[in-house]
Amino acid sequence: MQPHLGSITLDLINHAMTYGAYRELIDKLLLENKTTGSNHSEAYLDYTRMNVQRMARWDKTAKVSDTMRDAVEAITEDQIWLVITEAWCGDAAQNIPYIVKLADLSSRIQLRFILRDEHPEVMDDYLTHGTRSIPKMVAMTADLTCELFTWGPRPASAHELVLEYKRDSKGKSYKEFSETLHLWYARNKNQELESELLPLIQSTVIS
Repeated sequence: MQPHLGSITLDLINHAMTYGAYRELIDKLLLENKTTGSNHSEAYLDYTRMNVQRMARWDKTAKVSDTMRDAVEAITEDQIWLVITEAWCGDAAQNIPYIVKLADLSSRIQLRFILRDEHPEVMDDYLTHGTRSIPKMVAMTADLTCELFTWGPRPASAHELVLEYKRDSKGKSYKEFSETLHLWYARNKNQELESELLPLIQSTVIS
């Protein structure tokens, strides 16, 4: 019988993408004027192109604190980190490169990516207030017998900005609000993301 954690199976993990494969897929689709998912509108293509730039920038500039580095390097048991995402998702582009940097610090961490709309059965196991919000990261033991923690879709302060906008847009278009949200990310420099992930990662270390 195949080990599994709800809808997450070993077969799913084995067929999931590395970060490099995820980035290559996005580049390939953009050459065909497409993005991931079924919406290939100009707006979604624009989001995707912008996200490629965001990921490239964070790939170069994202910094991991010494405290976080120590926490990741203290991991002694193999873990799988599965990220549910889509190329057009701005929050994914802002947060994923930092998660990649963490995974790169330890050979114990296997980081993989799946697309939300191709795996609704997985997404529906990890809803946020009933919505299919992404990115969503699920950390689990390598044998898929234990879920260690989940995170997503965005740091708490950024999430509060989104909720405030949904409650009262104050006449702002989504494009205008999006600029406000991404300015928050630029100023925060992954600090809140790190502060949220640090205790989660520390909780997985067997002392």
